[in-house]
Amino acid sequence: MIKTLIIDDEHYGRQSLQQALKQYCPEVEILQICESPEAGIKAIAELKPDLVFLDVQMPNMSGFDVLQKLSPIEFEVIFVTSYDQYAIKAIKFSAIDYLLKPLDVDDLIHAVKRTKENLQKNGKRQRYQSVLHNINYTSGKIEKLAVPTLDGIDFFRTNDIIYCEADGSYTTLYLSGHQKQVISKNLKDFENLLTGSGFCRVHNSHLINMGHIQKYFKGDGGYVIMTDDHHVDISRRRKDAFLGMLNRV
Repeated sequence: MIKTLIIDDEHYGRQSLQQALKQYCPEVEILQICESPEAGIKAIAELKPDLVFLDVQMPNMSGFDVLQKLSPIEFEVIFVTSYDQYAIKAIKFSAIDYLLKPLDVDDLIHAVKRTKENLQKNGKRQRYQSVLHNINYTSGKIEKLAVPTLDGIDFFRTNDIIYCEADGSYTTLYLSGHQKQVISKNLKDFENLLTGSGFCRVHNSHLINMGHIQKYFKGDGGYVIMTDDHHVDISRRRKDAFLGMLNRV
């Protein structure tokens, strides 16, 4: 059995999740249902759950604030949220499950299934530390990106990232000082998190840091020379968006 807590300030949210778990996820044992983040923190310390369903938006303290107060994080988390674009991007980037309100039963079943698999793995602490770092920048530009890895967390200053290049389900970061790093995340993940922090998707295979452009050459789509002297093509369909950002740099 998966020992589970529910932390949600909304009565309907708690009730619907409890009923769905009882009906569709018999492997889940609900230890306690908490109506406030403060009660949730206390219950986690006392009951040592395997899994916590954690509402993102709560009064006085968000779900992320709850995790900030708990160290180390030795349980799995499934975030529950109304649509919050940036929070969802940060959660997905760190490979953590989330459910949107109103609850979809199929999504719930799949999330619980993945949790069962994750309970057998290491790396919980790294994933949650990375999402807590990245979520700190919900209202501004990301200055340092936290990327969970098998060994821990790699931190990259966004100013040091010249461009990102797609390589199947991986992404290569080209960094200042002629360094590069291969990350086991696809380019779309980086685009979702870094758009708004000075990065522009200029091609299916490239996301560039606008602050590292040396020169732009016009043409059908055109191309740019980056500060490491690499040539990056601009696709025709992305040219207008690129030029719009270029005019604001």
